[in-house]
Amino acid sequence: MVVSGDSSLLRKVFGPRTSPPSTQDVVRTALWPIAIMSIIHRSYVLTSNGYITDDWAPVYWAVRRFRDHQPVYTDVFTEVDPHYLYPPGGTLLMAPFGYFDSIYAARNWFILLNTVAIIAACFFLVRLFKFSMRSPALPALLAAAFVTESVTNTLVFTNINGCILLCEVLFLLWLLDGRASREWLSGIAIGLSLTVKPVLAVLLLLPLLNRQWRVLVAAAAVPLLFNAVAWQLVVDRGSFIRRTIPYLLSTRDYFNSSVLGNGVYYGLPMWLITALRLLFVVLAVASLWLLYRYYHQRDQFFWALTSSGVLLITSWLVLSLAQGYYSMMLFPFLMTVVLPNSVLRNWPAWLATYGFLTLDRWLMWRWPTTGRFLEYMKITYGWSLMLIVVFCVLYYRYLDAKADGRLAADPDAGIDPAWMTPRRVPASVGS
Repeated sequence: MVVSGDSSLLRKVFGPRTSPPSTQDVVRTALWPIAIMSIIHRSYVLTSNGYITDDWAPVYWAVRRFRDHQPVYTDVFTEVDPHYLYPPGGTLLMAPFGYFDSIYAARNWFILLNTVAIIAACFFLVRLFKFSMRSPALPALLAAAFVTESVTNTLVFTNINGCILLCEVLFLLWLLDGRASREWLSGIAIGLSLTVKPVLAVLLLLPLLNRQWRVLVAAAAVPLLFNAVAWQLVVDRGSFIRRTIPYLLSTRDYFNSSVLGNGVYYGLPMWLITALRLLFVVLAVASLWLLYRYYHQRDQFFWALTSSGVLLITSWLVLSLAQGYYSMMLFPFLMTVVLPNSVLRNWPAWLATYGFLTLDRWLMWRWPTTGRFLEYMKITYGWSLMLIVVFCVLYYRYLDAKADGRLAADPDAGIDPAWMTPRRVPASVGS
């Protein structure tokens, strides 16, 4: 006996189909429950449990002091606890959370904000790649994103990286749109991220090379405006200049996946650290030159997204501070695997991706020294290998094109093999 009120729903889920489902329908049906439960687990269960690191507490108490017109930049930098490092403009942007009387309520709302931002970023990323919302692309991306170390620790530690990711995706989406009005929006999106932290600053090279001045003007104006207003409201603004900025420019040897940070931690000689940093700069410059020379005009989409990955990885490896959960900013770059001329269609690229996105812990109590080394270095090694992969793929494409005589016949023909059909840059980009 079937209850009449439930019969239509039950029949829709379990009843025989009038026609065989497509593989795409089956995959989408399987992925949505996995994606939804992964989101709930990461954003509710794991965040409720918390972890030994709490990025939220220093932010909350700083914006509470800002609300009460008390000194904000009071951290003791000799301690290893998380510090409050946002500039005055970032403090103003975060100020609404200081009006919660409970740190736990503020934290829960901030986790919700970042969870929604990550989901929205995945949605807009699927749109950027022109996938249908009925395809398996969105649940696949959500499921993959929420099982990574980057997203998990962003939510558990309660960091702002989810909002930064959304700003990055909107920046790229509107940058590649081609319309002048969207260029202003692109600049505003990345400008908001720069108001809080400069992790995406290197991406401004893309509109600079495209001569999209509206993006650059808006990207500079937004943080300047917020900081100009906040400068009048922060009572100890001088402390940010005297104490916080020198700390930001220094190198710490804990929770730091940059070459310099890990090199100092393991006691490597400075000449070797410098040589490694220079090596990665050379690899990045060579990769960016090949991308600009052979893809900028022919395939703007591939050029922008692949260059974004190179720029971000290089900045994390070469500058003084980089943390593992920054890797979520590589989601747009990793999505290029669906393009026929992607540089990621090889196993070393995904070995590298495993290194900087995996949630697997490599600590071993029987061999603690080896375990700590594998755990602390997997992100740095992953970034390093990915930079090497990008350069090697582009370099061998260049060698093959040169050997085939394609470059001699037409220098502007590009270096992709004939079977690749790249996307074309919109005519209005760079106008």
